[in-house]
Amino acid sequence: MRLVSLDKSIVREREKRFGMSKIALGNESLVGSLTPSNKKSYKLTNRIQEGRIPLYSVVFNSIDARFFNCFVSAGGNGINLYNCLEDGGISSLHSYTDEDNEESFYTVSWACGVEGNPFVAAGGVKGIIRVLNVKEKMVHKTLVGHGDSVNEIKTHHMKPQLVLSASKDESVRLWNVETGICILIFAGTAGHRYEVVSVDFHPHDKHRFVSCGMDTTIKIWSMKEFWTYVDKSFTWKDDPSKFPTKFVQFPVFTTSVHTNYVDCNRWFGDFILSKSVENEILLWEPQLKDNSPGEGTSDVLLRYPIPNCNLWFIKFSCDLSLNYLSIGNQKGKIYVWDLKSCPPVLVTVLSHSLSKSVIRQTAMSTNGNTILAASEDGTIWRWDAVTKVAESL
Repeated sequence: MRLVSLDKSIVREREKRFGMSKIALGNESLVGSLTPSNKKSYKLTNRIQEGRIPLYSVVFNSIDARFFNCFVSAGGNGINLYNCLEDGGISSLHSYTDEDNEESFYTVSWACGVEGNPFVAAGGVKGIIRVLNVKEKMVHKTLVGHGDSVNEIKTHHMKPQLVLSASKDESVRLWNVETGICILIFAGTAGHRYEVVSVDFHPHDKHRFVSCGMDTTIKIWSMKEFWTYVDKSFTWKDDPSKFPTKFVQFPVFTTSVHTNYVDCNRWFGDFILSKSVENEILLWEPQLKDNSPGEGTSDVLLRYPIPNCNLWFIKFSCDLSLNYLSIGNQKGKIYVWDLKSCPPVLVTVLSHSLSKSVIRQTAMSTNGNTILAASEDGTIWRWDAVTKVAESL
């Protein structure tokens, strides 16, 4: 994987032009120990070999309590839906193969129609987003607009008809998957200057989201001023291509807490967890200036070391209550961190003699008792807390 190294003069120029935040030089951040506490143990309960095509995404349904046990995986031109059984088993629900044999899905996210039907939105190398109606087992909408690969899709927690897509074309788009409308495009003057790799909606503020990318920056955006466009997308009766899509060119906050590609970011309350290719995850606080949009400071608080994790496009996940974080590495191991401890506490390290390939993404169940891992060798691994499942595979 090619790494990027930016000239410091370029970074300083960006800070000057676009009001990038400064990293606070206060107290030193606390680094977690790599000695496992074993306060919670997991056992391997299942593994599925989907094929030899790399799997880039695996996601539990965390937006609809009826389907908390369901998950979806994506890799190649295929999307597979499963149900996690209580006894540690995995049952197949539905498989979708895209009509384009050259499609390679990088990301998938659960969504929901206005009538409560579960949807799955997936995107990848072709830049096209397929929205599948899970109940009807058919394509509901095809979202076209990105000029290059889609790297991540995330669903709005409070309005699950809304999804964000992060793209190699340097933009983030907000879509209504019910109507197929592209509502807002976040790009331009103060937008990302390289691939956007990860996005995440704020858990409580419906108007905000965070994005990060290969330009080393992390940006916080606000949709509050443009929420009328969101409302209009639900009642629009004309052709979706005629919708007055709005461009948003200025985030409310921009920072660089990493010096290289940033490929995963998630909200932790009003704090942010982010990962680069530097063998660690950071927890930091963005401190915005209300009267100076785009400006502020970034205070790095905690560091979670992840050995052998310097490849890009390795993504972590958390349980719904944000008690735990899990992430794989390029050696096939999974590190589970306690997010409620300070300094950081490593809960456990999961490994198996047959798990040797890069784990591109993990998925944690809503209660954190089940961890799934999508591997580059086409395997899905299932680990369960020992209090939940008594016997190993």
